[in-house]
Amino acid sequence: MDQWPGPLLNRRAVLGLAGLAVGSWAAGQIPARAATGNASQLQAPRGDLRLVAISDLNSSYGSTSYLGEVLRAVRLIPGWKPDLVLCGGDMVAGQKQGLSQVHLSAMWASFDRQLLVPLRRAGLPVAITMGNHDASSARSGGRYVFELDRQEAGRYWRGQRNSLGLEFVDARQFPFAYSVRQHDLFLLVWDASSATVPADQVAWAERQLRSPAARTAKLRLVLGHLPLVAVAQGRDRPGDVLSQADALRKLLERTDAHAYISGHHHAYFPGRVGQLDLLHLGALGSGPRRRLQDGAAPVQTLTLIDAFWPRDGSAGRTVYTTFNMATLQPIRSQQLPAQIRPSQGPVVSRIN
Repeated sequence: MDQWPGPLLNRRAVLGLAGLAVGSWAAGQIPARAATGNASQLQAPRGDLRLVAISDLNSSYGSTSYLGEVLRAVRLIPGWKPDLVLCGGDMVAGQKQGLSQVHLSAMWASFDRQLLVPLRRAGLPVAITMGNHDASSARSGGRYVFELDRQEAGRYWRGQRNSLGLEFVDARQFPFAYSVRQHDLFLLVWDASSATVPADQVAWAERQLRSPAARTAKLRLVLGHLPLVAVAQGRDRPGDVLSQADALRKLLERTDAHAYISGHHHAYFPGRVGQLDLLHLGALGSGPRRRLQDGAAPVQTLTLIDAFWPRDGSAGRTVYTTFNMATLQPIRSQQLPAQIRPSQGPVVSRIN
């Protein structure tokens, strides 16, 4: 049995599955619980720390509007009273040549008005990572392919930095890479808006995860847009997962990160490879995808993350409650495949 390492959670921390499945970090066991949640009562056991995680909010290229599921989520999130809202990227619909600075600015203005302002008015801290449609880091000939996207995203988010309610540890590269110590959570955000996380940023990430702010936190999470391994149909190919994924995973393992949270694949799947938990967020906006080796219909999702700290000798645990945002019904572990086998890379085992 794994032991609780002082003030730090065990890196084998079990992420509880969607629909109120409870994970015991120390024991590695997840007893089943009855799921709750409907249009009138979307309740979940509240942890010592609560996060709401969303991703891939955008609609078609250049769009300044959002689907009803996205707007519904914005209305629901304040009622859960999270300590932090996480967004896994693709907040606007860029990454299309020909979009002008005026159009890009209009997309961010729409995001601000319809999504960020309501969350901040509710007093909720918000942490984001850049997606490929926000500010792709893809380069060609020594230049960013979507340089204007990067400029506009940087301009918008630098203007928001001091109003996000975040306790920054290192914000020198914000909004593309930064770290936060929020309550007992250490959050590292890196620029996974393309398949390559720059080498200097990887070195920075390791230093941050070894810092006192990280080592004294009870939970350490890393947030980026592209995942380490493929989980979705149509995204099982180079360029849609991080390159050198095995080396990145081992870095997160040796620095005792508990989970890597990502978007981009538009398919919800909580899994594990090696010692690292992987939480693949589903799309909240347009284009949800089927999981690999899974014929279930794709759905938009939102995930609550509740972390319970150990007390009186009990094990720490997490509770994940993930909802189908069209029906507001929880997604149960039995609805997910036990494993996902990408064409390249390791098998991803469902956390159960």
